[in-house]
Amino acid sequence: MKSKVSLAQASSVETVLPERIQEALGQLVGAAKEGLLALSVGVGLGVLAELLEEEVVEVVGVKGKHDPERSAVRHGHESGEVTLGGRRVAVERPRVRSADGSEEVRLASYEHFASRDPFARVVLERMLASVSTRRYARTGEPVGSQVEAQQRSTSKSSVSRTFIERTRRSLSELMSRRLDDVRLAVMMLDGLELQGRTNVVALGITTEGVKIPLGLWEGSTENATVATALLADLVERGLDPEQGILFVIDGAKALRKAIRNVFGEAPVQRCLRHKERNVIEHLPERDRPAVKQRLRRAWASDDHARALEQLRRLAGELERTYPGAAGSLREGMEETLTLSRLGVTGSLKRTLESTNPCESMIEIVRRTQRNVKRWSSGEMALRWTAAGMLEAEQQFRKIIGYRNLAALVVAIERDHDRRRATHTTTKEAAIVLSA
Repeated sequence: MKSKVSLAQASSVETVLPERIQEALGQLVGAAKEGLLALSVGVGLGVLAELLEEEVVEVVGVKGKHDPERSAVRHGHESGEVTLGGRRVAVERPRVRSADGSEEVRLASYEHFASRDPFARVVLERMLASVSTRRYARTGEPVGSQVEAQQRSTSKSSVSRTFIERTRRSLSELMSRRLDDVRLAVMMLDGLELQGRTNVVALGITTEGVKIPLGLWEGSTENATVATALLADLVERGLDPEQGILFVIDGAKALRKAIRNVFGEAPVQRCLRHKERNVIEHLPERDRPAVKQRLRRAWASDDHARALEQLRRLAGELERTYPGAAGSLREGMEETLTLSRLGVTGSLKRTLESTNPCESMIEIVRRTQRNVKRWSSGEMALRWTAAGMLEAEQQFRKIIGYRNLAALVVAIERDHDRRRATHTTTKEAAIVLSA
């Protein structure tokens, strides 16, 4: 009987929650009306406040309990900021100073959440996804009216400054990558036109078929100095110029000269799509389909000698009626058949006979830049291009035919040894004749 009475008495007594918890629950009720995300943000900020106070206890000790050996003391609270979903949000943070008052003691939990790196990453992602600086604030998730009223760093100027800083870091990251341990099988070079400005970009393909953005330089593919500077920079960053690399280029003479200057007599494959377009442009509309068909038939052949003979015959026929087309075809003709000369066939040949893998990267770069109306400087173009190239890298897959890249590398090395032996024999013969 007594137990029943005690239970009834106990149930009639209200449990009073601490005032601090009641206040927090009241705030969460208001946040819950604005949606689940706003509720989660409210809970998260409350947890952050508790984490900060717990760390203060770990550093200083329990409040009100004297500790003669303590190394730090509480120093009140002040306004601070943390990163939340692409915005900066105001919080109240505790302060701690050393026991002698000489310096501020940093709280690791606050330093982590106050870091601007997550904010900069969100700004970069949204800008590369074509969100303008004017509309940036409208892209944030609904985190509650109270938090949104206190948010900072979402103005046009603030977003612009953050984006400039982050893209400068991207440019520095790309252009400072060490290449000592990178074993390339292929390097593709191409130009990116930017409203009157041009950047030369380099894409590497490793022996495992992995695509790697290597670098970029401001200038045209028609400028040998620019191309040479880009390739020389890759060597300075650790790329071995003696390793067997196949270069795939659009046919620019300046690029060819730069490759010879930095990498010697490395094998070069001219892009068939560029060559075809250059030849066809010299022909009238009625003759283009037939010539295009003959070009593609020759290039599709795995018999190098036969393909070369077909191209020479076509050039001879074009010489009589369209000498411009014939001249364009003869220029670098043998380098359009480098892959067949090296014995590369099948899907790998189709992948490497054009600069399409590099063009795919450039297309992603262009897509990230489609909202840019005016390039104010070459540095701006380099920053945006570098950020776009690193964005493209996250979407890369291995190239089609990558399993045959090892055979390509062996063929390149054999070709290099053959060229070196021929050069040595020719040089010795010249010495004998001169004697």
